[in-house]
Parts: sequence; structure tokens; C-alpha cells
Amino acid sequence: MHAVTLIKGDGIGPSIMDEAVKVINASGAKIYWEEAFAGLSAFEQFGTPLPDATMASIDKTRIAFKGPLTTVVGTGFRSINVALRQKYELYANVRPANNWDGVKTRYDNVDIVIVRENTEGLYSGLEHYLTPKKDIAESLAVVTRTGSLRVIEYAFKYARDNNRKKVTVCHKANILKFTQGLFLDVAREVAARYLDIQFDEKIVDAACMHMVMNPQQFDVVVTTNMFGDILSDLTAGLVGGLGLIPGANIGDDAALFEAVHGSAPDITGKNLANPAAVVMAGVMMLNHLGEFDAAKRVQTAIEKVVREGKFVTPDLNPQSTCGTKEMGDAIVAAMGN
Repeated sequence: MHAVTLIKGDGIGPSIMDEAVKVINASGAKIYWEEAFAGLSAFEQFGTPLPDATMASIDKTRIAFKGPLTTVVGTGFRSINVALRQKYELYANVRPANNWDGVKTRYDNVDIVIVRENTEGLYSGLEHYLTPKKDIAESLAVVTRTGSLRVIEYAFKYARDNNRKKVTVCHKANILKFTQGLFLDVAREVAARYLDIQFDEKIVDAACMHMVMNPQQFDVVVTTNMFGDILSDLTAGLVGGLGLIPGANIGDDAALFEAVHGSAPDITGKNLANPAAVVMAGVMMLNHLGEFDAAKRVQTAIEKVVREGKFVTPDLNPQSTCGTKEMGDAIVAAMGN
């Protein structure tokens, strides 16, 4: 039995998480859900967006399954997601983006995994004003050899373990000689130990251009925090948007799985939200837990439902009258067929 901290989140979070939990429960995986709270709903209930009880639950389970959160303005939290990543040293953010049968996009045969350094870089939170007038501001990008090594090593190991052929490091070392140069140097060192994996280097602006010209040339991409944030949204756009993209945040002894889209308050309570992304995050979680058969059942079922296009939310099929709950029911039913 795997104990998992369940954070349903804000906005559409509870509705899509309810469907994801229903699907995972039907998969045969042995999961014990320990519900906890974070975000706006937690702030309204407990006076803090990240209660001690939530942290205590993750301290114990070391696995969290999370819906989208709304960061409360003015509470001192820059981002709850960033706080969780830094607290548990979830150094590798993993976002796969691939085409779905039944979802029409500009490109075919896209299958890219972005591995983003998740705790350092320009998102370290080291910024301040330089003058009393607050007319000059400064942000510090922190890149360490240790942080670079562990995420790049993860990317190459991920490629090898998942039968991937190539790792591309995206950087800006031509301008940022020290921070980006260090990241690139470490990537070259790691690549020399993985001679079975093709290694490629791309300056990040050129990588963006190449992704929209010929995305099929990319396989696994590893990069620093802010560049990874941007590139992962770009790759989502190649395959149909954030509603289809799951995310994993991986550390040495803890992990957090989530949909990467927002809480969408405009459609909260309307039974319109697409649960696909968070269900696929559940697939990533099941694989991480070693529940490989259950993960395969869920993935096969959701791919079947999306491919057939009958019981999907309107963002996937404008003619559909199916809602969030009905799509979840269809995924469960597909596992029984």
C-alpha cells in the first residue's frame, strides 16, 4: 500500500482531482490517500496557503499528488509550487509532450521530454531593489555544480531507462559565461559517461526556433530553471496545450506529481475542465511507485477515450456535451474493456 498526500487545490482542482483519484482507484493500484490542503482554499480555511499539517503529511509520505493552486497575493509566498520544490529538493521537473491520437495539432510525431532544473537559477528568489526609490532592481541567478550535476545526470539516466536516443542541453553560455557556462560544462562531463546516448547542444533562442520549425529533432531536453519553464510551455503548444501536459517534480527521496495548468477560476464548478493532464500525472506517479501494470491500464484507457473523441470535454471536441465527470467515468469504463 502506497501512502500519497492528496492536495486537490483551487478552482477546477477538486473536480479534476476527484476524477483522477477515481481513475487511479479503479486501476488496481494500492493507494492510501491522505488529503491535505494548500493554496487559496487553505488560506481561507487555515490562514496560511501552506499549512504545517500539509508539510507534515508530505514529510511522512514523501509522495504528493496535487491539483492546480492559486498563490495568495500578499502572504509572503512567492509561489507555493516553488516553496514545495525547494523544501523537498525536487530538483528535476519532468514534462513530457507528445501527440495524442484524436487531437489535431500543427505537427505530427512530436515526443519531447523537458527536464528542467527546479530549485536554482533565476527562480532562486534572490532579488531586491538597489535604490531607496525602487527604480533599480536586481535578480541573482544561482547555478551550482551540484545542482547542475544532479539534474543533468537525471536527464541522461531518464533517457537510458526509457529507451530515448538523444539528450539536448539548452543554454545561453555564449552570453552568460559563468552561470550558463557552468551548466554547459557539467552537461559535457555527464555526456562523456553516457556514450550510448546522443548528445546535442543548443543555445536556447535557437532551440525555440528549431522547436517550431522541426520539433521532431528533439527527444530529451535538459536546461536551467527559467529556460525550462518557457520551453515546457512551448512544447505543450506543439501538441495541443497545457490541458494535456502532466508534470513530475522529482527529488532523491520525495516526489510531487501535478497538472501544470492553472486553476481556471472562470470555469470552476461548471463541469468543463479537462482532467487529462492530471490523470497523466497520475500515470507518472504510478510508474514512479512501481505500479507499472496500473499505469499502463490508465494510460491505455485515457488514450482510447481521447482517440475516440466521444466522451471528452469540449476543449478536445467542441461538439461534445461530455463534462469532467463523464470523461472520468469513460476512462474508468475503458479500463474494463
